[in-house]
Amino acid sequence: MKVLLVVGARPQFIKMAPLGRRLEGRHEAVLVHTGQHYDHGMSDVFFEELKIMPPHHHLGVGSGRHGAQTGRMLAALEEVILDESPDCVVVYGDTNSTLAGALAAAKLEVPVGHVEAGLRSFDRTMPEELNRVVTDHLSTGLFCPSDTAVQNLRKEGVVDGVHMVGDVMVDAFQEHLPVARKVSDVLARNDLEPGGYWLATVHRAGNTDDPVRLRAILEAFAGSGETVLLPLHPRTVARVDQHGLRPLLDSGDVRVVPPLPYLDMLAALSGCKGVLTDSGGLQKEAYLAGKPGVTLRDNTEWVETVEAGWNLLVGADEERILEAMRSFRPSGDRATLYGDGKASERIVALLPELSQTHQVA
Repeated sequence: MKVLLVVGARPQFIKMAPLGRRLEGRHEAVLVHTGQHYDHGMSDVFFEELKIMPPHHHLGVGSGRHGAQTGRMLAALEEVILDESPDCVVVYGDTNSTLAGALAAAKLEVPVGHVEAGLRSFDRTMPEELNRVVTDHLSTGLFCPSDTAVQNLRKEGVVDGVHMVGDVMVDAFQEHLPVARKVSDVLARNDLEPGGYWLATVHRAGNTDDPVRLRAILEAFAGSGETVLLPLHPRTVARVDQHGLRPLLDSGDVRVVPPLPYLDMLAALSGCKGVLTDSGGLQKEAYLAGKPGVTLRDNTEWVETVEAGWNLLVGADEERILEAMRSFRPSGDRATLYGDGKASERIVALLPELSQTHQVA
């Protein structure tokens, strides 16, 4: 059985790592990297430290507007799928690479498996929401990380091929956190003490492309009186300079660093007092690590973390961010929301069902 895996962005490399390892020796895996994230710190370093198989095809699409970027991926992926003739195509998450992979495969009548199916923020202004909704409705195998995701699909009339497998990010987290604690020196490099700083990321277009929202977030960081470790996404750097916000990064105790490799990010997460983020993945990892999560968005696809009392939605409101940093401290046990770390094994076991669908068609 030949499985074509489509990745293109940093979170997908992490999700693919445990699944790719479990495919080895069981099925033929062909890895396609769209090039959505393409510099060393956002791409190559993840392949190196997570020991991911090198891409069999690198499309080199790069950045661009959503329509143009997705269109270039779609054309290139169509050629790869025709050349490779896989039994199924597996896509991850909610990026433009996800949508392009699903659409190219579906148009060629190749079954699609969607890892992280069923997530919904119910905010159609988010490109990620559009990508995951369309991908789910194109997919033959829908691999859900939570019961909430299964229910979301059921409400949309999607019931065939839906499987509650747990979250592959839990697999990756459990595998790599002990390694990160041993090998990473990210705290020492940045003169940080365990429990003495907040870990922050800001990269969503809804925040970075809106100068009012971006200013409010950075003013909160700078005025908090706390040490904030801020690995800064390239698109955020560009918007900071475009909007004239660079002075806010030079005030207070904001430690700006380039995007961190995965093991450094896990070590920084393990040592922080809390997380400030607009990233979906980091919200969930904060929960897994037992850290207070303060989400710089008005909604989230990871609703379970909010309902459990470990994630607080504050938007881009400076006062709400500051108040959360001062007083938000979750209490009580953390339920096991996203599985037992064996999601990848379950997905690999289910892939032959997609192949059989292809043969029947």
